[in-house]
Amino acid sequence: MTSASASHAIPNSRAEGPRWPVRYLLFIGGMGGLLYGIDIGIIAGALPYLEATATASWHLTSQQLGFVVAAVLLGSVLSSLFAGAIADLIGRRNTLVLAGALFTLSIPVMALSEGYAALLLGRLLQGVSGGLIGVVVPLYLAEVLSPERRGRGAGLFQLLLTIGLVLAAVIGLYQAHAVDAAAESVRHLPAAEQQRLLFEVKDHAWRTIFWSCLLPGLVFTFGALFISESPRWLARRGQLDKARAALQRTVAPSEVEPTLQSMQAPEQTQALARGAQARDPLLSRRYVWPFVLACLVLAFTQATGINSVLAYAVNILNQAGLPGAVANWADVAIKLLNAIMTVVALVLVDRKGRKFLLMLGTGGITVALLCAALLFVRGEQGRLDVQPILQQQVSGEALDLTMDAAQWAQLDRQAGPQPQQLTVSYAYGDFSNVRSLRSDSLTDGTLQIRRDDAVSADSVIGRFFRSLHLNPFPDPATAATAPLVIERASIGPVPSPAHGWLVAGCILLFVAFFAVGPGVCVWLALSELMPTRIRSNGMSIALLINQFVSTVIAALFLPTVGHYGYASMFFFWAGCTLLYFLVAAFWLPETKGKTLEEIEARFR
Repeated sequence: MTSASASHAIPNSRAEGPRWPVRYLLFIGGMGGLLYGIDIGIIAGALPYLEATATASWHLTSQQLGFVVAAVLLGSVLSSLFAGAIADLIGRRNTLVLAGALFTLSIPVMALSEGYAALLLGRLLQGVSGGLIGVVVPLYLAEVLSPERRGRGAGLFQLLLTIGLVLAAVIGLYQAHAVDAAAESVRHLPAAEQQRLLFEVKDHAWRTIFWSCLLPGLVFTFGALFISESPRWLARRGQLDKARAALQRTVAPSEVEPTLQSMQAPEQTQALARGAQARDPLLSRRYVWPFVLACLVLAFTQATGINSVLAYAVNILNQAGLPGAVANWADVAIKLLNAIMTVVALVLVDRKGRKFLLMLGTGGITVALLCAALLFVRGEQGRLDVQPILQQQVSGEALDLTMDAAQWAQLDRQAGPQPQQLTVSYAYGDFSNVRSLRSDSLTDGTLQIRRDDAVSADSVIGRFFRSLHLNPFPDPATAATAPLVIERASIGPVPSPAHGWLVAGCILLFVAFFAVGPGVCVWLALSELMPTRIRSNGMSIALLINQFVSTVIAALFLPTVGHYGYASMFFFWAGCTLLYFLVAAFWLPETKGKTLEEIEARFR
């Protein structure tokens, strides 16, 4: 259902309907936004402990960890394509119950997982749930709320989404304190016992982070069972008595029958109202140019790197120099600022306009990303190339080094008292992986590289493409006999906490400008730019592009920063955002205060 058709669901009346049923609907809609935010943000706090334990026990590669992070986005892509069809088939309310059930099911699947497949499945279920919620909750609110309340519903969904990110960060912070406290309590024990106990604590930490998301999922799932079905969906299927009963819960009694009658208007009336435009070719400028603009806006929104920054915030800040719990505190501040600035954006968007806020936001994002990239350049400068040394110590098909003080000193003879960091990029054939170790970490006592850490099992998709003589995926059969090659290895001091706080400040600026600009304006631009005739299909394609770009960036993040450093990723995001600014400044029309027909007429 398009935005234009949704606007006819309920007449534009100022009559007040029942308050408590509407508040309950808003509560459930807000809970949907909360789950969507948890979907995106919960992996940030769990990832450091998942990486520290699952990599060792399950031999996960950095690419597989990237897929675990990106699985939510991939699942969201798959479900958002079919969310509208599912909602039309089984109803809006039942689709929301299904989304909540999938989210709730994903929690024990992830928290009890003992291998890569189960963890990936749980994240995919979370993503499918998020895709359904992201499409159907705004659709449902648009169909059941009066025009006076519809904006409030959309704003509450977006606000609770950002609060979900904050909640996920707080959960991660709590577990970070627990891990740090455990590390302090075992310092008097022998090194082997320390590593064993810390392994158990970190394994418990990431599982607990996932378990803590179960309650919101249960509240949303069971809460959705008690909301009414969309009256428009019921009216389309001739269930007029049920549609009337549903309307009585959301609109004033005097508006029930007029609203029900408007829902039964024949489709021919809407077609006549569109007039000659229905005969225009789909490749005419009035359709192609706004469609291209909308796709560019959504693609560049993800190319700013926002989802990867939010998901990998703790890792980024640890790499920048902030220790454990301090990085989690900064992560909480980032998510909290995102929520606060979203409220600011909702206040400004109808006053300053979409174009102005997009230009302001993308300009600020570009500056913040460039500053962060330059800081990482400075932090990564001066690292010694120790690739030849490590390559010489490869024994057969593996590398096994005890990283004691003597070994760290041998790799970097000019090292001072500051903790050292070693990053190793290696490959078996076309399969590659990255390992990072710190001299001040109790769990980084050895550098072990095995074929199983990089080479994953063959997949059905890989075999299919190779049967067509295409090779987009590496071949495990070839990698099974390939030698271990150390592609890149560098060592250098861990950046100071002051350096870490400077990077945290850049990320805070980035998130603030994103929330004010693209964070709110992107969805308004999408719905307002698309002409009525292509709005539903055009939005689906544009959203697919949005999710595809986000998924690719999330999947490539860990391998890229391992091979080329964090500065390379921030420079790439800054370049994409600069292009975004140019599109907003020179091509994007201002849509504030204009009707959809006026916007559409501009592209004729």
